[in-house]
Amino acid sequence: MDFSHSPTSLDYQERLRAFMDEHVFPAEHAIHERRQWGDDPVEAPPEMADLKAEARRRGLWNLFLPDEEHGAGLSNRDYAPLAEMMGHAIELAPEATNCAAPDTGNMEVLHMFGTDEQKERWLIPLLNGEIRSNFGMTEPEVASSDPRNLETSITADGDDYIVSGRKWFSSGAHSKDSKVAIVMGVTNPDAPPKQRYSMILVPTDADGVEIVRDLPVYGYRHRGGHAEVIYHDVRVPAGNLIAGPGEGYMIAQARLGPGRIHHCMRALGQAERALSLMVERAKNREAFGMRVADQGVVQDWIAESRLRIDQARLLVMRAAWLIDTQGNRAARQEVSAIKVVAPNTALWVIDKAVQVHGGMGVTDDTPLASMWANMRTLRIADGPDEVHKMVVARRELK
Repeated sequence: MDFSHSPTSLDYQERLRAFMDEHVFPAEHAIHERRQWGDDPVEAPPEMADLKAEARRRGLWNLFLPDEEHGAGLSNRDYAPLAEMMGHAIELAPEATNCAAPDTGNMEVLHMFGTDEQKERWLIPLLNGEIRSNFGMTEPEVASSDPRNLETSITADGDDYIVSGRKWFSSGAHSKDSKVAIVMGVTNPDAPPKQRYSMILVPTDADGVEIVRDLPVYGYRHRGGHAEVIYHDVRVPAGNLIAGPGEGYMIAQARLGPGRIHHCMRALGQAERALSLMVERAKNREAFGMRVADQGVVQDWIAESRLRIDQARLLVMRAAWLIDTQGNRAARQEVSAIKVVAPNTALWVIDKAVQVHGGMGVTDDTPLASMWANMRTLRIADGPDEVHKMVVARRELK
């Protein structure tokens, strides 16, 4: 494995860094100030349109998509450091470059498995950043980490399908920008477990779609929200089914591998920002007659943070390399490993940064409290730690 970045990746890194320094971080500060006075965090801030236009002008658009016609054509290894950089400003940078979840995963699904009609109606507007989307898998009544528990049904009825069920944590669905959901449900309860499920496109304005509420995460409301959605016998054309009946599990596996790489690199971006904040705070505060940075315990936290971040990054880059060279299936164990390691690494660093900041660290005067909430949630989203450890353990036992 070559640890150096390709010339293409280095070029994108330089351009992305300049974009963030010149546009994203200044906008982040202004948006934070307004939110103190009640701006709705669920809807796009007015700055977002300008950020998107500037990103497109600089060629920083759809960086996640390894397709040179519609995306940057980057490998996972080339995209990983860009995702990490976006993680420094996780509320703005991914969306500004059209690289925000869950849209990225949904676009990948449509790019890989969508029909021409599905691509024309939904993929092209998503690629152009004209609309956003959401993904309906998690359900409140069952342990959704085991997809065999899913209760939402997708039932054939003539030339249509009827979608019935209740989802929550459908991230993005609470925003008026979200125009379509990819919903996972049961099409054949009697089939073998991996052939029971299908994915179907459901317009959010279809009759019977009820957006019940937004679910705050540790008191924070995020862009697009984390909606609870009820599908009351929603009728959609059979042509909205993706790939075919019983293909939902296969699609999910194709969708989640690269998506977890993106999540983990953004998590390391959060960790890097927390470390930077910790270092600056320690250098500029004095306690007991000396700089906080000269306290032995704080130096240990700083050193340990650097060691943990760099170790986690190497593991993520190995997973990206495996996906690029051998495919998702070959990297399954490594993807599960990073999904455990990266959020826990970020949480450890953020926690120490909070401690160095003292009382300020638990307020919204710094981004640390929000970062902690995001990273703690990531230990559950896209599969809880325990499920990913089970995957790793089973491979070891074999």
